[in-house]
Amino acid sequence: MFARYAYAPNKLGYCGPPEPGALSRAGSDTGSDAAGADFGDEMRAVARRFSGAWPYLQVLSRLTGIEDPLDYRIVESYWLGGGVGDGIDPREFGRRLLALIGPQAGGYWTHLTTELLDEAVGDHCFHVFGVYPWSRLLVGMDAVGAREPLRVLDSCRVRWGTVVSREGDWIKVSSRRLTWDGTELGLNTEPTTERVQVAVDGLSFLPDVAPGDLVALHWDWPTDRLRADQVETLAASTIHQIAATNRRLSRAGEVQ
Repeated sequence: MFARYAYAPNKLGYCGPPEPGALSRAGSDTGSDAAGADFGDEMRAVARRFSGAWPYLQVLSRLTGIEDPLDYRIVESYWLGGGVGDGIDPREFGRRLLALIGPQAGGYWTHLTTELLDEAVGDHCFHVFGVYPWSRLLVGMDAVGAREPLRVLDSCRVRWGTVVSREGDWIKVSSRRLTWDGTELGLNTEPTTERVQVAVDGLSFLPDVAPGDLVALHWDWPTDRLRADQVETLAASTIHQIAATNRRLSRAGEVQ
């Protein structure tokens, strides 16, 4: 699961090591059991080099008492929200996370302060909206000026959607996209249909995806087939984070 969600941003060069081979094999299930411990060790080494995601998995592991940071329960909670992460103190999570990522960021991301503890959650959505700097660029922008930061935020967050049609290696997916009205972030009430590629250069994580399937999209890549309860959890974690981000942006706008 980690490989499936991490592959697209890694392939695009945004995070992780420049070695997508292990991620592509694991995500497409070609890293078979026959590869044994060596393959597992390779994947673990690759995951540790994701300076964004790995600290979350580490802290979730420590606070939940689940020994392996790549345990499915932890990885699912990180990418989709909810799950085992719901049982931990979010402020304690935030404190431990900042202690890990603060030294890595150095003086570049000065916003990584204790003020973030008010919106801290142990999932990827918090990383996109709270830790990454892109949401802060929206302050003072109108809808036109906000197009690029909005595109990055919408691509970087994990989105859920429904496959409405398929033609060869392309599918059309209906999903709710991120909006900005000059003051607040939101999700469009009427889902938008977009055309995305199922297979690129012969690689697909969902080769048999079909109309009616619920899917996750990360950087416009169909990463996984979702259960209805996972969609509900992802939607709830996304809406929660958008609300927390809007509160912060509102305060920043008042100061400006």
